[in-house]
Amino acid sequence: MAKVIKVENLSKAYQLGDFGTGTISRDLERYWARLRGKEDPFLKIGETNDRTTKSKSNIVWSLKDLDFDVEQGDAVGIIGRNGAGKSTLLKILSRVTSPTTGSVKVKGRIASLLEVGTGFHPELSGRENIFLNGAILGMRKAEIKRKFDEIVDFSGVERYIDTPVKRYSSGMYVRLAFAVAAHLESEILIVDEVLAVGDAEFQKKCLGKMGAVSKGEGRTVLFVSHNMAAVKTLCTRGIVLANGSLVFNNKQLEAVSFYQLNNTTQSQFEHTGDLEAAPGNENIRVLGFKIKSLKGDSISISTGLSFELTFFNKKAGINLDSTFELKNSDEIPVFHHGALISTNNDSKTGIYTVKGILPAHLLNAGHYTFKLIFGENQRYLLYGIDDFISFEVENESRGTNSYLAPGVISPALAYTINYQAN
Repeated sequence: MAKVIKVENLSKAYQLGDFGTGTISRDLERYWARLRGKEDPFLKIGETNDRTTKSKSNIVWSLKDLDFDVEQGDAVGIIGRNGAGKSTLLKILSRVTSPTTGSVKVKGRIASLLEVGTGFHPELSGRENIFLNGAILGMRKAEIKRKFDEIVDFSGVERYIDTPVKRYSSGMYVRLAFAVAAHLESEILIVDEVLAVGDAEFQKKCLGKMGAVSKGEGRTVLFVSHNMAAVKTLCTRGIVLANGSLVFNNKQLEAVSFYQLNNTTQSQFEHTGDLEAAPGNENIRVLGFKIKSLKGDSISISTGLSFELTFFNKKAGINLDSTFELKNSDEIPVFHHGALISTNNDSKTGIYTVKGILPAHLLNAGHYTFKLIFGENQRYLLYGIDDFISFEVENESRGTNSYLAPGVISPALAYTINYQAN
């Protein structure tokens, strides 16, 4: 197979913090905002990150010394935790941004879907944007016309095809943008996890189309996803990134297995010492998270479990909520459920404890991870932390069957069985 992408010694650096805006007028505007105690109107990348982490350097390497090849017809899943450099890599491959060092050689036309409405002009209609995207890819008008009806049918926005896309919802944006990227005749399709915006039915439709693009049409697909089940099904290869470095590059099943084995998190957390050193920010500090079996020492299908979160709230007088998102080993959300801590703008400064119970015969055997989200008015993010606590649910035999049953849940169903002789 011919190589369509060759990446050599690829690195990308971003400058953090304070430096000139490029014009005297903007520098003066920044200075005047600071005198009045206002936020800097020209914040640079990184200044809104966690302020508790300090660095001696104002340079951060989003990618560092990447080397890999992609062959024609490959479907490559790019895997990694948040901040690993996945989206930066796709932006460089799509020529949205340039590498700091190294080179990228691409053979063929690229269609990319990196963010909602990538490549769309908001003032133009859906119809006009389809032709605009095709022209950007270097396609003739006749080629785009030939694919036009298929694109509109797949997107499901036929009724609004002559409406300016600035009036589209985010879901409609994604539907049309993906339909354009997947159907126009590019040799390489690059998709970030923007598909998460769409509904479940459309996500399934997109994954099916991406499979047809790579397996049926022989086009190359690069796919960033946290959905390990989708990576296993869709991709033929997997690349694992960690802290901007390429740490694994092989078949997709091996890549997913490597990521899961090396993405272990703590099973219990209890902070001791200075409050400001606890995980969190100026709003929230996480002090503890405990998971216990409801029966005995180990957690299994029939025991159930309790979980207990302890945190320090610094923001008084708001409607405070804490949300628990549980994911299985394939990164598929099992549930996303929150506790309303205060509902009358009466939150207090101090320590809160939130306890929850997952009953027996709910979770199937497997590895699970909790994500924590703290919000104001169930809308504004105060603090969030991914992959914070993990735990294992042990398998149990069902009669003579000791194999792990498929599925996320393992309910204890009551059956009624009747027999009637002939």
